[in-house]
Amino acid sequence: MVSISELSKHEGQTVTLGAWVFNQRASKGLVFTILRDGSGMCQCITAEAVVSAEVWEMVSSLTQESSLYVTGNVLKDERSLSGYEIHISDIKIIQIAENYPITPKEHGVEFLQNNRHLWLRSKRQWAIMRIRNEIVFAIHRFFQERNFMQLDAPIFTGNAAEGTSTLFETKYFDQPAYLTQSGQLYAEAMALAHGKVYTFGPTFRAEKSKTRRHLTEFWMVEPEMAFYDLNMNMELAEAMLCFIVDSVLRNKSEELEILGRDKAKLEAIKPPFPRVSYSDAIELLKSEKTKEMVREMLSSRQEELKALTQEEKDLNAEFNNAKKGRKFQIEARRKVILARLAEVEEDLRNIPVWKESVDNLKWGDDLGGSDETLLTMQFDKPILVHRYPAEAKAFYMKRDPENNEVVLCVDILAPEGYGEIIGGSQREDSLEILQNAIKKHDLNEEAFSWYLDLRRYGSVPHSGFGLGIERTVSWICGLHHVRETIPFARTIGRLNP
Repeated sequence: MVSISELSKHEGQTVTLGAWVFNQRASKGLVFTILRDGSGMCQCITAEAVVSAEVWEMVSSLTQESSLYVTGNVLKDERSLSGYEIHISDIKIIQIAENYPITPKEHGVEFLQNNRHLWLRSKRQWAIMRIRNEIVFAIHRFFQERNFMQLDAPIFTGNAAEGTSTLFETKYFDQPAYLTQSGQLYAEAMALAHGKVYTFGPTFRAEKSKTRRHLTEFWMVEPEMAFYDLNMNMELAEAMLCFIVDSVLRNKSEELEILGRDKAKLEAIKPPFPRVSYSDAIELLKSEKTKEMVREMLSSRQEELKALTQEEKDLNAEFNNAKKGRKFQIEARRKVILARLAEVEEDLRNIPVWKESVDNLKWGDDLGGSDETLLTMQFDKPILVHRYPAEAKAFYMKRDPENNEVVLCVDILAPEGYGEIIGGSQREDSLEILQNAIKKHDLNEEAFSWYLDLRRYGSVPHSGFGLGIERTVSWICGLHHVRETIPFARTIGRLNP
């Protein structure tokens, strides 16, 4: 038994593989079957004149997503999906699938989300999940090569990392508990034992948000380093992002092509990244340069809307009288147009909102998603926005000794409008200052007694950050919505499948 990804090792040999039918068509004594096995896709050819009548009948009966074993000779063919094709000599059917609900026609997002357990089998989703896996593997390699230890933080917690307003509360036997927002506080304890650590696990935020950037359950990698200041923290985060992008470009080029991702934009992700203070970011967002960009963006989207709408009308008019092959081309193009139309129409709704947000923005406000979008559209690399106002950030962040109004923190914003993918800071290492911050944020000091112990017994300067996996996958894949970046998305309105 071999896999499709291994066919190059078996050229000219007879092999057997287990697979599912992705697509099939017949033509004058030949059946062309596209098979998938999880590792890739390949074309199989069955010739009526070569195989037995029984095999020919079985092949002809196959439906989309039927499962089977295929035996045949492996031949090289550059036109094939995998670069190789199989000339079938025998098959063994495992199951003939019922009418598969996901077809090449256009399906709505709600339908696809309701059938996510099946949608994962599509070529696009296959590519996204393989890139996600590469990103996760690259993160582990990056930290392990730098002598970090991976350790695990609890999912049930008795205290909040960043306030209680976005926590999922549950019952933990006879006391309240929360699903974790972050493993950071526990990672700090582990860093003071091991020096450099990282946690990697699910986190939960009960924000009632329906934006394309939000999930209620998502995965975070959170390194924490003893004896690191903010600059060292930023340098590590920058190096990690470059490492991840380079790994995807080297190992998942085929998947990026399936998604139509502009690889040149990823190839531009090289150090150094721009470092912009929060104050300078506010000035840039309020500048005439940003206002002009918004005007141009609005005009561009309006023109694109007209062009796409006209193209769709023209294709619809052509469809009825078109030949079968051309109809297939029209359907494929219509899917692309409808998807882009949805994005353009969303932009046209959002751009005035973005403009209003910037118009009302003042120093002291945290940057919202729309502000980040407009900011990152002006750079071709991730940008490091640092030193936010203390009042807008979490209680554990250390004040800048040169400016007590700001904290030693950084948000890394991905380019092309993707916004924040990393949030980090130098942690407050003074017991007294941290106690005052806990009181000021109206948090229960008793719940943080263990956390305060870290400042009582051997406190040192230390820093860390958290990277959201799904937002990173979304940016690297060039996806419009974060819901496609995780096998089963959990959003404000979705708990199934």
